[in-house]
Amino acid sequence: MKKLLTAAAIAGAAAFGMVGQASADGHACGSMTMAEMNWASAELMANVDKIILEEGYGCEVELVSGATMTTFASMNEKGQPDVAGELWINAVREPLFKAMDEGRLMSAVKGPITQLGEGWWIPPHTAEKHPEIVNDVNALLSRPDLFPHPEDPSKGAFVGCPAGWGCQLSNANLFRAFDMEAKGWLLIDPGSAAGLDGSMAKAAERGENWLGYYWSPTALIGKYGMVPVSMGEWGGPENWDGCIVKPEQECSDPKPSSWTESEVHTVVTTDFQKRGGPAVEYLSKRIFPGPIMNGMLVFMADEQAGGGDAAIEFLIRHEDLWSSWVSADAAAKIKAAL
Repeated sequence: MKKLLTAAAIAGAAAFGMVGQASADGHACGSMTMAEMNWASAELMANVDKIILEEGYGCEVELVSGATMTTFASMNEKGQPDVAGELWINAVREPLFKAMDEGRLMSAVKGPITQLGEGWWIPPHTAEKHPEIVNDVNALLSRPDLFPHPEDPSKGAFVGCPAGWGCQLSNANLFRAFDMEAKGWLLIDPGSAAGLDGSMAKAAERGENWLGYYWSPTALIGKYGMVPVSMGEWGGPENWDGCIVKPEQECSDPKPSSWTESEVHTVVTTDFQKRGGPAVEYLSKRIFPGPIMNGMLVFMADEQAGGGDAAIEFLIRHEDLWSSWVSADAAAKIKAAL
């Protein structure tokens, strides 16, 4: 790590003095700013990008604190930062597409992490014993007996979201849409993030069955190997946006639906796309498989590691993956820095 930090300092100093030349001759990307979003997978991704671009391509990368709404607004209105590595676009879909249409922003890659999204999950031991419930929502909902409620074992327990979370509304409306009460289920409010996590962890560690809401990439999904279950067909935007995500009094007739697709992009400014050279090409190839990302999130949680330390661990563990994102020359430089 000391070698890496020393090399980064030397490379940064060299790049600082040669930004104009490097940008002009097309062999490097010069200086750039990149959002370091305030959740673990994005922290890891930003720090991996920084090391690869600085060590492999001589870029000068400044990480700036970010969050979905504020980072998008800054990129759209001010053209900074240059890059948002993990932008979950559902909350900014319309203004983002408008900015793309008007030529301010562009997507470098759709899906920088695979197998991500929200939905309903069961432990792997449950999926192994009862494979028929994984891909058939009707088969799942016909077996409340597999998931006994702690206070009323004659009913099935479905663990939703804590009060105040947006997903509480969605799960409550889907509970009604699938007519789960009539099928023998009760909806549990876990009370807090810790309550939701603890509920899943307790069941997974004891070999008990559990059905509830969660999302990936996350450390818990990776740690316990949780399995997503089918929720059936997508019910359409009118049903989802016009009913499922709204309070019950504004959603009188919810229809069954799978969870809305979680769309994530690496977004760059058009200005950076024109001048970024190898950095833009790298970002277009940089895709983290979901299981690898979840494994790294487990490492971050267990070791209380920040994005910088986790990035070094990732580069050491997964050379076969990241070397496919870069040129052979860049791979050699990055490996030497480690």
